[in-house]
Amino acid sequence: MNILVTGATGAVGPSIVQALHDAGHTLRALALDKPQPGAFPAQTEFLTGDVTDPATAQSAMRDIDAVVHLAALLHIVDPPPELRAKYERVNVGGTAAIAEAAAKAGVKKIVLASTIAVYGFSNGRILNESSPTRPETYYAETKLAAEKIVLNARSADCKAIGTILRFGAIYGARIKGNYETLVKALARNRFIPIGAGGNRRTLVYDRDAARAVALAVQHPAAAGGIYNVTDGKFHEMHAIIAAISAALGRRPPRFSIPPGPARAAAGLFEDVFNLLGRRPPLNRAIIDKYTEDIAVEGKKIQTELGFTPQYDLIRGWQETMREIKTTEDF
Repeated sequence: MNILVTGATGAVGPSIVQALHDAGHTLRALALDKPQPGAFPAQTEFLTGDVTDPATAQSAMRDIDAVVHLAALLHIVDPPPELRAKYERVNVGGTAAIAEAAAKAGVKKIVLASTIAVYGFSNGRILNESSPTRPETYYAETKLAAEKIVLNARSADCKAIGTILRFGAIYGARIKGNYETLVKALARNRFIPIGAGGNRRTLVYDRDAARAVALAVQHPAAAGGIYNVTDGKFHEMHAIIAAISAALGRRPPRFSIPPGPARAAAGLFEDVFNLLGRRPPLNRAIIDKYTEDIAVEGKKIQTELGFTPQYDLIRGWQETMREIKTTEDF
């Protein structure tokens, strides 16, 4: 198939392009920024453009059979209110432009990269695709809206062409955001855990995420479906820290700070910075993010599409650090 990948220069984009190439597809990548040298297979066609522009979306669909829509404004902890409009424009408006252009061009499949953040917190439960969605951030709210757009996309004969992949936290050599910060802090022995670390997280290594995309693109049963993509386990925070530390060749931190005092200190820090009219580097939202409980099940994609994760927590972080160490000094 001829496949368009939007947002292809993002953290997981190159892995997805590579997986699709390895599966025998012809690739066209669309992104705002040019890729780093060697990021994509040599045969990949690259276009620079904004998915929110209908003309760009329409032009990118020429001779395309399937679309993998990755382009999005990603999660930011405690974003300022003025960012809501940008989240709406990129995540909702961009998805609408891509879905409309795809339908007009006769594209057979649209795979949307979404997020398990649409469920909100687990609060001790185990969530799955049948669980109610309770998005609590601009990012999650707009990704849920994007899902509805893709699920409503239809072919000329009125068949559903959209598939939603709700990814757990994706990690790998190009990780950004919270896990990048955590890795760097552990590498420099500058991290102190908050609490006992019993809160659960749901992760997936980027190569497994890419394999799930390649599977969803070509599997006939995927159309119209919603699938959580995880490594098949729930990981307590202390286990994640231990896995990263082991991959770094370091011992995990020996001490931790109780959540209550940590949040109180972060709140004081936040209040002082707010009085000064500055954005604090540490606040209550960061503490809440670290201690949140998110346990999301990934059985459906395994049962219906035959997806089998190949990387567990230990192997995934070992491979991540092996790749990072070739380009960065830890």
